[in-house]
Amino acid sequence: MGCLPGASESGAGTGAVARAEASGESVLAQGSARGWRPPAPLDSKRAMGYLEKLCKLGSRTTGTVGMQQQQRLLEEHFGGLGGQIQWQTFNHKHPLTGQSVEVRNLMVRWKPELATRVLLCSHYDTRPFPDQDPKNPRGLFVGANDGGSSTALLMELGHAMSKLDLKVGVDFLFFDAEELVYGAGVNTTGDYFVGSTYFAEQLVTEGPQQTYRAGILMDMVGDKELQLSWDEVSFKHAPGLAKEVWGIAKELGLKEFSPRVLHSIRDDHLPLNEIAKLPTIDIIDFDYPTVASRSKSYWHTMADTPDKCSGESMTKVAAVVMAWLQRQKP
Repeated sequence: MGCLPGASESGAGTGAVARAEASGESVLAQGSARGWRPPAPLDSKRAMGYLEKLCKLGSRTTGTVGMQQQQRLLEEHFGGLGGQIQWQTFNHKHPLTGQSVEVRNLMVRWKPELATRVLLCSHYDTRPFPDQDPKNPRGLFVGANDGGSSTALLMELGHAMSKLDLKVGVDFLFFDAEELVYGAGVNTTGDYFVGSTYFAEQLVTEGPQQTYRAGILMDMVGDKELQLSWDEVSFKHAPGLAKEVWGIAKELGLKEFSPRVLHSIRDDHLPLNEIAKLPTIDIIDFDYPTVASRSKSYWHTMADTPDKCSGESMTKVAAVVMAWLQRQKP
């Protein structure tokens, strides 16, 4: 997950905003205490296996061998599950070399014959280096939670798509070059949200071949100590959608979803909301691992590895999203 200079989540993520309770209602503390069993066909162990497989590829930065390997893996995975694969490919100036680097957004379409559609999004690139790492900011960054977890979640959710009685079409959209950024702080060079910005611009300039009703972006959803609050941008642009999704989580007894505004996050939902005017929320746990332990944050460090993540966390978010999909009317 990227941040822009001056954004409230920069540094150690201390960008708490008003923290206003939206409704005064607490989330039911069920599920975790009794042990989480996701609804069929979701499988927490399988989801975790997908995350580990992604991280074994190493760095998956835009244009690298690791990214190319991941693209082939995802194409084979979703094609095998019956998804319709589409690539959106364009070139972008590399921030270090100045040469052209290929950027590839991946779309997986379910029920492509339906004109009314919703988007489920994830960035699937990793930041080039763990720039927040206190010991080795030029080391290997595998992005287990940041980039990997939301990608693995959609890989797992793919198993459900042919089994759901969907009344709308669904597109999984994997954004490339979410953070093609080198360095940190004042020494940062590069661009954020390249893939999502291009997609949003093309959606506007080419005209809608289909009508997107809403979008859900997922980012950093694998933390073992999952804490999911609304972010300020989501609640500004799509408050109804945010309340609907968190309401479903409450019905499912998932206390990890807390209905309050906690951070102002600049993420791939920005161009979807501001350029494409598509109401999109971000399901994101920016406090990694917790608000109280920000001094040992794993964000953008070499410690962002699969052992900090949980298949249960990923399938809890997937279960909420799956329930939301099933409630969409034509």
